Amino acid sequence: MPSVPNMPEFLDHLVAMTALRDREDLDVTLAEALQGLVPSRSLAICRPVGDPGDLRWLARTKRDGAESAAGANSTSSEPSELPPVALYPERCRALAGQEVFCIEQDLHVSVFPMASDRNIVGVVELKTSEPLDQQVHQVISRVLRFYQNYQALLDYSECDMLTGLLNRKTFEQCFHKITSNPAPATRERISRPGSFWLAMIDVDFFKRVNDTYGHLIGDEVLLLLSQVMRRSFRGHDRLYRFGGEEFAVLCHCSASGDALRVFERLRRNVQENVFPQVGGITVSIGITEVQAGESACFALDRADQAVYFVKQNGRNQVRDFAELIDSGAIESEQKVGSVELF
Repeated sequence: MPSVPNMPEFLDHLVAMTALRDREDLDVTLAEALQGLVPSRSLAICRPVGDPGDLRWLARTKRDGAESAAGANSTSSEPSELPPVALYPERCRALAGQEVFCIEQDLHVSVFPMASDRNIVGVVELKTSEPLDQQVHQVISRVLRFYQNYQALLDYSECDMLTGLLNRKTFEQCFHKITSNPAPATRERISRPGSFWLAMIDVDFFKRVNDTYGHLIGDEVLLLLSQVMRRSFRGHDRLYRFGGEEFAVLCHCSASGDALRVFERLRRNVQENVFPQVGGITVSIGITEVQAGESACFALDRADQAVYFVKQNGRNQVRDFAELIDSGAIESEQKVGSVELF
C-alpha cells in the first residue's frame, strides 16, 4: 500500500473542510479526505451517544469503497435502535486507551480515537486489505488533530460557553438551511418523509432557583439540563441555548404525533432527573412545524406563543401551536417587527 498520499487532492479536502460550518458536512469531508489518503474497503466515523449506562454507536458517516452514505445509521434512528457500544469492543478499546487500536480479521481494522478539547468524542474505523504502515498511521493521527483544532474553533464561535450547546447566532443559519435547498451532503437527510419541528423550552420558576440557591447553582442546573437534553435527542437533532433559561431544538419528525412524543420524552426526563441541592425542576415546551421557505421569526413567534400558553396554564407541559389554534385555545396571530398579521 502506498504510504504517500496524492498530496494536492488531499490538501484540497483539508481546504474544503475549513470552509464548512455544518458538523455533519464536516464529518463527510473528513471521510472523503481520509478515503483519498488511504484507499480502504470501508471507512466509518462513529460516536457514542445516549445515556451513560446505555451508550450506542452513531455512525455519522460511512464509506464502503467509492460509495458513501452520510449519516449511515443516524438520520432517523432513535438511540434504542442503534447498536450498543459493547458490540464493537475494538472501538471501545480505542476510546478507553486514547490510542490507535488494530486487529486482523478478514480485513485489517484500524480504529483511531477522535478527541475534542474535553474528551474522546468518537472513532474513525478503517478496514483495509493490507495493514497500514507507521507513516500512514502518523499522517492520519495528525489529520485528526487538525480536525480536533478546527472543531475547537467552531465550538468557540458557535457554542454556548456554559452548556456547550449551539448558541443563538448559529440558529438563523441552520434554520435557513433546512427551509431552503439543502447542500448535497445533507440532501438525503432533508428529503426524508416528514418535516422539521421547532421547540422553545423554558425552565419553570428559574428565577426562584437563582434567588433561593444563587447563580452558581442556577448555572449548574442549566448545565445539567443541557445534559438531559443531549440524552433525550438523536445525534443529528440541533440543540440551542438562546440565553438565560431559554432553549430551542430543531429536529426532524415524520408527523405531529411523533414530534409531541419526542418532546414529551424530554419533559418527562427533565421532571424525573434529580438536580443536586435544587431537587427537581420542570420545563414548559411549545412546538411548531417549520414551513418551507419561511423566515425564522415566524416559527419562533409561533413556538413562543405556545410556550406562553403553557406558562399561563399550569406549566410542565408540551403544546403544539397548530393544535392550540385548532382548539380555539389561542387566536391565530403572527408579528413581524411592529406590524401584526392576523
